[in-house]
Amino acid sequence: MATSSKKKKKDQPIILITNDDSIHAPGIRALVEAVKGLGKIVVVAPDKPQSGMGHAITIGNPLRLHKLHLFEDVEAYSCTGTPVDCVKLAVDKVLHRKPDICLSGINHGANHSINVIYSGTMSAALEASIESIPSIGFSLLDLSIEADFTAAAHYARSLVEQIMHQPLNEPHLCLNVNIPKGPLSEIKGVKVCRQAYAKYNEEFDERKDPNGRRYYWLTGVFVNFDKGKDTDVWALQHKYVSVVPVQFDLTHMPLKKNLEKITIGIENKYIK
Repeated sequence: MATSSKKKKKDQPIILITNDDSIHAPGIRALVEAVKGLGKIVVVAPDKPQSGMGHAITIGNPLRLHKLHLFEDVEAYSCTGTPVDCVKLAVDKVLHRKPDICLSGINHGANHSINVIYSGTMSAALEASIESIPSIGFSLLDLSIEADFTAAAHYARSLVEQIMHQPLNEPHLCLNVNIPKGPLSEIKGVKVCRQAYAKYNEEFDERKDPNGRRYYWLTGVFVNFDKGKDTDVWALQHKYVSVVPVQFDLTHMPLKKNLEKITIGIENKYIK
């Protein structure tokens, strides 16, 4: 019986969990609790908030890992680097193999529309997908440290179960999942969406510190330029969980075809 139990534990799928709000954030704890029992969970997350870091990696400073005992029966490490660093280190130095799935979040605040480009949460998920690790980034539309993650955790577990038990034939699967703020009873369901063209109209507020030195503080107002009813912004405004399949290949294929037509006659006159 002991041998059978040990073998069963060894054969469990490995779930890597990371985020950009830091390993101490309530959102990552909610995600860990949400997927317990679905596999062996290993957490590698930043030691401090890394929001807005995008796909940044650390190349000029040493990276350090520290083992922590923050989650019951879960192996966990804090990392001094970015969310992408966390995924890279987890695969190479902690797991010594690719996990079966990588989960990032649950982020405090939205990562819909153009926000996905800046998001450390989604960059960690995209880094995993680059390495052919199925990945999902989760975000809750609530910035409060006291946010209620009940609904987010419910849908996170449901989606992870679906992806793990019914794998999609996609070698670089990455999903961007946003959950509306509010109780579970108010959420209408899940919508598979496209990314909206919506962004912050930004400006820098000029201020002075106590010593009279000028500094700038980024401010802005979120504006939705996309009136489609198939977007993530629309779904979230109407109390649906939005699921957007994303990819790291940024090639604009229609424009590529047009460019091929207009550049076909360009020759290098210096080649003999």
